[in-house]
Amino acid sequence: MTEGTFSRLEIDSSPESLYDVAADVASYPEWASGVKEVEILKNDADGRVDRARLVLDVGIKEIEYVLQYTHDRPNALSWVAEQGEDLKSLEGSYQFTPKDGATEVVYTLAVEPNFTFPGFLRRQAEKQIVTTALRGLRKRVAEGG
Repeated sequence: MTEGTFSRLEIDSSPESLYDVAADVASYPEWASGVKEVEILKNDADGRVDRARLVLDVGIKEIEYVLQYTHDRPNALSWVAEQGEDLKSLEGSYQFTPKDGATEVVYTLAVEPNFTFPGFLRRQAEKQIVTTALRGLRKRVAEGG
């Protein structure tokens, strides 16, 4: 993974419940801040998302990209973007680790845009995306997501 950011949050839920919400990519526009649109392009043999097209509002513009997912239920969900008009690279993951009746969730993200975006602003955007994603995940699971 290229240089990126990560954050962790302890959530009062099981790794399975958290994984299931995170792996429900089609529902992201309902709870993941900035995600405007999701189109599932391909599911794997188990019915889980394999490829999806997303449109994300990052403030300065909307970016569109296709992600390829790797599943390790209930431990992890990871993704890599196919190179496209807006992104040179994007890699991320959720890691779910049981901890004292709750789950520690670690979200990592590294983004290299295909447009001019100063490094310090990119890191700030990554941190904001990671932080809001974790909060959104916690809220979605609490609501029975």
